[in-house]
Amino acid sequence: MSLAIFDLDNTLLSIDSDHAWGEFLVEQGAVDPVAYREANERFLADYNAGTLDMAAFLEMALKPLAENTPEQLAAWHQQFMASKIEPHILPKAEELLARHRTKGDTLLIITATNRFITGPIAERLGVDDLIAVEPEMVDGRYTGRVDGVPSYREGKVIRLQAWLEAQDITMDGAWFYSDSHNDLPLLEKVDHPVAVDPDDTLRKVAEERHWRIMSLRD
Repeated sequence: MSLAIFDLDNTLLSIDSDHAWGEFLVEQGAVDPVAYREANERFLADYNAGTLDMAAFLEMALKPLAENTPEQLAAWHQQFMASKIEPHILPKAEELLARHRTKGDTLLIITATNRFITGPIAERLGVDDLIAVEPEMVDGRYTGRVDGVPSYREGKVIRLQAWLEAQDITMDGAWFYSDSHNDLPLLEKVDHPVAVDPDDTLRKVAEERHWRIMSLRD
């Protein structure tokens, strides 16, 4: 039995759930349609280029959580799951999760998207353990701030190490599946790094280092 770690966006899903949530908010009229969409597209391009200012992105992304009630957010998220997420859950991703589950492996999703968005997605995929960006809550309301280290790039390694210590689990024989070069810091830490439908930068690294490359979309 080993630890099987999975990135979420563009790995187990065929979309970026963070970006999709931004589009959903625009469609709901919950944010300024022009300014928010423009920023959402710019931040996605920066992420893909490996130049994302995570603090600036989170300031934008977490603001709508602070501006709306938990009840409104929950209602929106139900619609979001049905319209934006469910159609983009990859059958081969569910098969991959099932294979590791059958082996008795511990399944963990680690994502740079916040827990509000990803918690219900992990639950839908049957994965109990999730490391995500933690939006701060005070008295039952989101504040718009981040609690702790964002699980992005090297932050994923930091958050994973803390999780391993808390769970008393080792990285021996661990797998990590990801599409993004932003995850190289963690891919380099596991015994079994797997590039899943990788971006061009990750594909090049994976080929040079003879890492497994696979697709969940074929």
